[in-house]
Amino acid sequence: MSEASWYVVHTYSGYENKVKANIEKTIENRHLEDQILEVRVPMQDVVELKDGASRSVQKKMFPGYVLINMIMNDDTWYVVRNTRGVTGFVGPGSKPVPLTEEEMRPLGIHSESVQIDFAEGDSVVVIGGVWKDTVGVIQSINDNKQSATINVDLFGRETPVEISFTEIKHM
Repeated sequence: MSEASWYVVHTYSGYENKVKANIEKTIENRHLEDQILEVRVPMQDVVELKDGASRSVQKKMFPGYVLINMIMNDDTWYVVRNTRGVTGFVGPGSKPVPLTEEEMRPLGIHSESVQIDFAEGDSVVVIGGVWKDTVGVIQSINDNKQSATINVDLFGRETPVEISFTEIKHM
């Protein structure tokens, strides 16, 4: 199987989040989780001055573009290309060109993998993000996405939550 790379997809302006949601839904429906690994709309924090008050807001870094980490083949190309709101891949003709390491670095996308010291069934504590200080049991590990799905207790129910490797610590 070939290696996954980051590709840039051009969308209608203002449709970036809809395209992301549509592609993620298609991935789930067609069970392409192992081929299309991540869909991202790069955001940046910007300080706006409005009516004399400054506030921090999130703005799209590249309006009209979505980044996709995927293994390029006929199926994945077809799924992405035929998603509502997508006008095409960035690259000459119909041949998508993956981003290089130098192009990915300023976007905060790192390809190095995190070494983990836990496995399925282990109890872990979340050390960052919205689930900080939450204890859960690992149900599955996704090396491609560098994340683990853990079960957490939410309103008295076991609820699966996907957490990045960097936010988990073995108990």
